[in-house]
Amino acid sequence: MGFVFGTIWVLIGFFAAQKAAVAQLGSSVRQVIVAQAADWNSNTASLQCYQRTGASAPWTPFFPKPVPVLLGRSGLAWGRGAFTPPNNGIPMKVEKDWRAPAGVFQLGQLFGYAPTPPGGAPWPYVKVGPYDAWIDDSTSPSYNQHVRVDPANIPPWFEKEKMRLGDAAYKWMLEIKHNTSPAAPGYGSAIFFHVRRGPTRPSAGCTTMAVENLEAMIRWLDPNASPHYVLLPRAEYVALREAWRLP
Repeated sequence: MGFVFGTIWVLIGFFAAQKAAVAQLGSSVRQVIVAQAADWNSNTASLQCYQRTGASAPWTPFFPKPVPVLLGRSGLAWGRGAFTPPNNGIPMKVEKDWRAPAGVFQLGQLFGYAPTPPGGAPWPYVKVGPYDAWIDDSTSPSYNQHVRVDPANIPPWFEKEKMRLGDAAYKWMLEIKHNTSPAAPGYGSAIFFHVRRGPTRPSAGCTTMAVENLEAMIRWLDPNASPHYVLLPRAEYVALREAWRLP
């Protein structure tokens, strides 16, 4: 009986490994943003943008050298993104854990205070007005979603969830599509690229950087290139790079 159960667990591990192996960036992906942290508890990382002209073409970097970014104050945890993460004992991100979601993610809309995106960037853009909100209440049916409330009937939760705070850090907010397909209550919300609040001040779970680097990245993004964001500790990136076909 012990042999049978042992065989079952071996098979389960084999199929889990196979599932992880087939999670790969598709041929349509021609832009990838890669951030590598030192380890799971690091709240800093180095970020580079890569592009290629086709599925068999080499990846080439966009920035002359990697740029520094800040992550969640407590480091990283696995996020709910484009790929199912390997079962390596690292917990999943949950609401209010102060960790950035690790994994591979698609990008959502760009939000900002200005009438138009930086440099006329072609990425889908929403100007944030006085009635826009992002819901982090996991009991709400609109959890982890952008909503625009009726100014004639402002709900009591709006003041806590509103997006327009007049904060320079939210000048631009590019959604990282963590926990969106669909949103699982309690697994984390409102994850963005946005402007850092200082060169050493980590975030609550977002990826933040100097405004000039963020604006350059936004202008670089091509909606037709199916860009993805990869955030991993360096050891995990090395281990998964070939299987996931990362740059």
